[in-house]
Order: sequence, then C-alpha cells, then structure tokens
Amino acid sequence: MIQRIQSVYLLLVTVCAVVCLCTPVGHFHQSGIPVADFYNLWLSMADGSRTYSPWAMFALLLAAAVVAFIAIFLFRRRMFQVRMSVFGGLLLVGYYVVFVSFVYVFKSRYDADFTLNWTAAFPAVALILDYLAFRNIMKDELMIRSLERLR
Repeated sequence: MIQRIQSVYLLLVTVCAVVCLCTPVGHFHQSGIPVADFYNLWLSMADGSRTYSPWAMFALLLAAAVVAFIAIFLFRRRMFQVRMSVFGGLLLVGYYVVFVSFVYVFKSRYDADFTLNWTAAFPAVALILDYLAFRNIMKDELMIRSLERLR
C-alpha cells in the first residue's frame, strides 16, 4: 500500500496540509506596525485578541488533508481513489479562492498591508502532489485494464 508512489504523494499532501494548518499564512501591518497575524483558523490581533472569522479556510484545508489520507487506503478501488484525489484538488483550489477573498476583506477592513508568509505555499505544493498522485493512479488503472484485455 505505502510502497506505491501515489500513496507517498497522498501522504505528503496530508503532511503539507497539516503543516499549513498549524502555522501563520501571513501578517497584516500598517506602515511597519503589526496589526494582526493571519492563521487558517483565526486572526490574532496585536492586542492579543482573536477573531475566528477565517474558519472556512481551516475547514477546507482540514477536509483536503482528511480526503488525501483516506485516499491512501483506497488502493483496491482505484477509480474511487481517483475521484477522491480530484475532490482533494478541488478543495485546495477552493482554499486559495477563500484565502484571497479573506485577505481582500481584511485589508479593506483594517486598512493594512498584507505580507504573505512562506507557509502559504504548502497548499500549492499539496495541489501539485495531488496531481502527481492522480496521474500515477490513472497509470495503474490503465495498466490493469490493458492486462485484463489480454486475458
């Protein structure tokens, strides 16, 4: 199961998503003075209070991690594993759509500039790994179908 390369890719998708869940993805600041740290679940203000407005980003990223982890164990049902991989990729694309919309709203609300953190790239890496897993699962499925045709 884990010796298949697509299983490794899906495991790395899960790891990337979990790492991104635990770290800040950006910072809001006004002329060099920090206003807030932007996490996937909350917005940590400079005075120490938290606003749980961006919980949708957390939910999308958590769902993508769970879908990728479950897809690892679906190696006997390759077409369902393909669907799960595509669904995980759509969740990651949706994460970036929600991320951009929250940044736009918070920038206008707090009249602050936004600095992107390097950990915001983890979902993009996870999306690429998800695509690689999809390609390898389809390659296995096509190989199995060609072998069944020869029987």
